Amino acid sequence: MRNRLIPAILIALLLLFHAQLWIGRGSIPSVREMQQRLDAQRAKNAQGQAINDQLEAEVRDLKEGLEMVEEKARSELGMVKPNEIFVQITK
Repeated sequence: MRNRLIPAILIALLLLFHAQLWIGRGSIPSVREMQQRLDAQRAKNAQGQAINDQLEAEVRDLKEGLEMVEEKARSELGMVKPNEIFVQITK
């Protein structure tokens, strides 16, 4: 009886571990899904970082020089310098 009990326990443990591999929290499909979510989040983070870098460069330009301020005033507000003619073309 004891000779049959040990293999039965070992087979039960093997089945338990095998089931855990395919079903459960650390299963292969679960890990694959988490990896896809991680890749998507990394892509979003990279996109957000690019936007942050662009905004940081723009803020730096605004702090350091008046050229950016002048460009924004011209393009967004339509401001002109004295003795300058402003022509706007609409499509």
